[in-house]
Amino acid sequence: MGDTANTPAGPGELRRRLGVFDAVVVGLGSMIGAGIFGALGPAAREAGTGLLLGLVAAGVVAYCNATSSARLAARYPQSGGTYVYGRERLGDFWGYLAGWGFVVGKTASCAAMALTVGSYVWPAQAHAVAVAAVVALTAVNYVGVHKAAWLTRAIVAVVLAVLAAVVVALLASGEADAARLEIGGDATLGGVLRAGGLLFFAFAGYARIATLGEEVRDPARTIPRAIPLALGITLAVYAAVAVAVLTVLGSGGLGAAGAPLADAVRAAGLPGLAPVVRAAAAVAALGSLLALILGVSRTTLAMARDRHLPPALAAVHPRFAVPHRAELAVGAVVAVLAATADLRGAIGFSSFGVLAYYAVANASAWTLTPAEGRPPRIVPGLGLAGCLLLAFALPVSSVVSGAAVLALGAAAYGVRRARAA
Repeated sequence: MGDTANTPAGPGELRRRLGVFDAVVVGLGSMIGAGIFGALGPAAREAGTGLLLGLVAAGVVAYCNATSSARLAARYPQSGGTYVYGRERLGDFWGYLAGWGFVVGKTASCAAMALTVGSYVWPAQAHAVAVAAVVALTAVNYVGVHKAAWLTRAIVAVVLAVLAAVVVALLASGEADAARLEIGGDATLGGVLRAGGLLFFAFAGYARIATLGEEVRDPARTIPRAIPLALGITLAVYAAVAVAVLTVLGSGGLGAAGAPLADAVRAAGLPGLAPVVRAAAAVAALGSLLALILGVSRTTLAMARDRHLPPALAAVHPRFAVPHRAELAVGAVVAVLAATADLRGAIGFSSFGVLAYYAVANASAWTLTPAEGRPPRIVPGLGLAGCLLLAFALPVSSVVSGAAVLALGAAAYGVRRARAA
């Protein structure tokens, strides 16, 4: 498909206006968010001195998922991501199940990011701040993805600058000790896998690029470039931050930390940097929330077009060229969850749903032929196995609730098909 940047959007279509740079920034805005500020502590409690192994496990699965998603997105440059890939490669049910897992899982992620904003900005009124953040960012997305991309670019720049300052400050401090990076006897396979599942939550943003397939210029070239670039940058940033924090706090101190990066800079004798870290965490969570609402609304649009969700949600705004009803519906649901949900429960539920989504992506990529750009079979095979392994290594409550909601979605699909027969 050629570059259609200057082609006006037709009725019901979205406008192609994002290049490689903007697409990478959207992915970075999704991944380099609140996860790196909050996920390291819980992951360290699970993995102990095996934390970096958990990061490697999450990174390997993320790479496989990114590669499979990039090849599929180039083949099917439409809004919806794996919902579209599963439908086209495996059948209508699997596409629907992937879309259902994505929408419910990422809606929970939106609530988690909004609550993170509230907990950093005004802990005593975290839920109220979370709802306000959802309303504000839904409005930003409503007026057009191009404006959202520019705002995301600014957020990513600020967060990367703060993370770089934290890494340099920690490694240069007198408290840094490389011996704290050694893997001890407390590291177990189960703990490493649970940590990998928790850390995967912080990586799962690269598919946001694929869900914007209808808004990317020359998607067959742009998407396969943008996804690995965004993931590679994120992997490098997370590894640097994890190493720096571990050299100061160690796995035990990191596991006990309520705000790992802020605690680390205080332990390194730099208390003046802690407020900056708190502000950056809030900004990062806003960046993730912005891109999450963007992606969920696009998958909602695709499912509504196929009548798996109310068809009214498939409307595209005649002026702003965005799925405005889908965005408003997603924003309303997230606002309710942000007002009532528990942060840890939202993260666990989200991880299970997103890993199920990527499992379908890898299974879909397995069916590609070499002429269709299929990656080496080891990539989707390892990605599928890794997704299932990390999903079922999550805490039992997350597995049970996630499987129950997927089963509910499958049952709804069966009822709808039965009525249509």
